[in-house]
Amino acid sequence: MKLYLVQHGEACSKQDDPERPLTETGKADANRLAVFLRQAGVKVDHVIHSGKLRAQQTAERLVNAISPGTKIETHDAISPNDNPVTFAIRLKELPGDSLIVSHLPFIPGLIAHLVTGNKNSLLTEFTPGTVACLEFTPSSNNWSINWMIRPELFN
Repeated sequence: MKLYLVQHGEACSKQDDPERPLTETGKADANRLAVFLRQAGVKVDHVIHSGKLRAQQTAERLVNAISPGTKIETHDAISPNDNPVTFAIRLKELPGDSLIVSHLPFIPGLIAHLVTGNKNSLLTEFTPGTVACLEFTPSSNNWSINWMIRPELFN
């Protein structure tokens, strides 16, 4: 099972728009990430986001490029300050490879928890539009980080 964890693209400030949609930079970064994932042959069976507009917009751009027709769902346990340990328990319910679009500090906490068992370990630094690929190995019952890429590497 592969898990693609994405921090949403750059969003407008609360002062500019309380809904915090993606900025033009955020849209462009999400589009470049979508092209990268498609060219890398990434396909997913399940796509979820936090329900916040910026995560939804990022998820839509990605799924349209890599898995058209895949249903995009919201999840109630992946918002910025949700406990990643709670969500990690639910990962076994996800069918096949999954794409999750969420926020800081949730995503780095989830990665740390899955890889080290400690959600407070700092393993990764995310910027808007970053993706990390984790893989679960059933024989060892362990998660590992396969790769990670930030949007500035696409420029």
